[in-house]
Amino acid sequence: MQKLNLPEYSDVRICRDGDALKIFDRIRKKYVALTPEEWVRQNFVNHLIENLGYPESLIANERGIELNGTSRRCDTVVFDRYGLPAMIVEYKAPTVNITQDVFDQIVRYNLVLHARFLIVSNGMTHYCCEIDTTTGAYTFLPAIPDYETVKGS
Repeated sequence: MQKLNLPEYSDVRICRDGDALKIFDRIRKKYVALTPEEWVRQNFVNHLIENLGYPESLIANERGIELNGTSRRCDTVVFDRYGLPAMIVEYKAPTVNITQDVFDQIVRYNLVLHARFLIVSNGMTHYCCEIDTTTGAYTFLPAIPDYETVKGS
């Protein structure tokens, strides 16, 4: 798989299932299809846990939500220590450009979850913004915040 703009992921577990490759998702505790987007997710989640101090128990992959009467799935939701959504992460394959449509998608998800941080990543480029939930204003951050910043007071 393609090298990403993330720290090396040393404990990658990949297996073959017939003609398909699968990667172990440490959050869902199962092997899932190894697509380019999934490669980004697994590397990004590993970075959150191993480098930024996020507890594995507060991360959910493929988290279902209801949006305008339709079922949707957020790629990753990170919760604060009170169990409230603190961060939503949307992934794209490394070859997919991050466009306004991607930001619109994650903002729609946030209409339901009300997370403080929104991240979009294709594994090469990562955008993170912090939302002021009282005013709706947002600020792009220079780096992904660590868990101490996100966990809640």
